[in-house]
Amino acid sequence: MKKSDILIHPYVTEKAMNHMTGTPTQDFSDGNRLEFLVHRQASKGQIKDVFENRFEVKVANVWTRIEKDGKHAIIKLAEGYSAEEVGMRIGVF
Repeated sequence: MKKSDILIHPYVTEKAMNHMTGTPTQDFSDGNRLEFLVHRQASKGQIKDVFENRFEVKVANVWTRIEKDGKHAIIKLAEGYSAEEVGMRIGVF
């Protein structure tokens, strides 16, 4: 698997946007997160490395889950980095 194959595309829903902006939700209340569809065999470490290199940010944590439409990764950025800024660069807003 090539590094370019790991991140497929951002996953944009109302809930995912709440994760980004910090709007309180049941699961994540402090925001600064982005959600991506990723390659099914990608590990959390691979996702973190590719994301940090592609967007020039630091990642604090990665959560993954498998759903019918594929593997989802919720990526929390480290303090000092903005998920909203990365979202604007990739065209989420």
